[in-house]
Amino acid sequence: MIDTGRLGLGTAPLAGLYEPVDDDTARRVVDRALELGIRYFDTAPYYGSGLAERRLGTALRAVPRDRVVVSTKVGRLLRPGASGWTGAYFDFSLDATLRSLDESLGRLGLDRVDIALVHDPDDHYEEALAGALPALARLREEGVVRAIGAGMNQAEMLSRFVRETDIDCVLVAGRWTVLDRSAGEELLPLCEERGVAVIAGGVFNSGVLAGGDTFDYERAPNGVVARVEQLRETSARHGVSLPAAAVQFPLRHAAVVSVLVGCRTAEEVAEDVHLAGLELPPALWSELG
Repeated sequence: MIDTGRLGLGTAPLAGLYEPVDDDTARRVVDRALELGIRYFDTAPYYGSGLAERRLGTALRAVPRDRVVVSTKVGRLLRPGASGWTGAYFDFSLDATLRSLDESLGRLGLDRVDIALVHDPDDHYEEALAGALPALARLREEGVVRAIGAGMNQAEMLSRFVRETDIDCVLVAGRWTVLDRSAGEELLPLCEERGVAVIAGGVFNSGVLAGGDTFDYERAPNGVVARVEQLRETSARHGVSLPAAAVQFPLRHAAVVSVLVGCRTAEEVAEDVHLAGLELPPALWSELG
């Protein structure tokens, strides 16, 4: 698997997820990530209808290509003139996949990406199996991408991809966190057995583990809030902040090669890098399980 490093930057916030972000702020986020040693950047056409890809490409323009790892996604094509988060539509066909990646390369200003992922095919598994994955396999053979996989907010279908296809990696968002460990039931053991690398995204579960009130992109229900408070109290007993435990927890599984954090400001990047580097007591992990 490609060496993504332990910590990567997810770029959805750079396209205005939850709150608008201007060009200069987005550029400072990527610049700060590079300064602090982050070399893996994940993006997608869906994020702001190409805005995240364009901003990332601009920020990386002067960076030697072999110094960074870039992943993007296929499965959502953009309507002409699309902007914001409503200009994409699902299409997992072979032709659409090839077109999607070509358009992404144009927005990124790159001649290749390192990782290409099928993006959220929850209701389109058969289409992705027949179209998107063969297209990505062809691009892998041609050297346009180095690794292929799928990225989703659920573990069950990712497990199907691992069992039934020849993928290199999966990006599982929000399902392998200190709060939600459902990916540990089947997906992670399966990936470890098959040699499929796992990238863990959504490690703050949309913000609720970092002091926010959203879970899975919606207001957190009372049961989730109560569970988060228990986790916060457990962490505090060991002198640890809950965000620090949240950033480090996913990497404790052998199948996980990288954790993605989404940052809206350069200060958030610095904070997440700091949290990832803290030495946390073994007793904390023993109690958290």
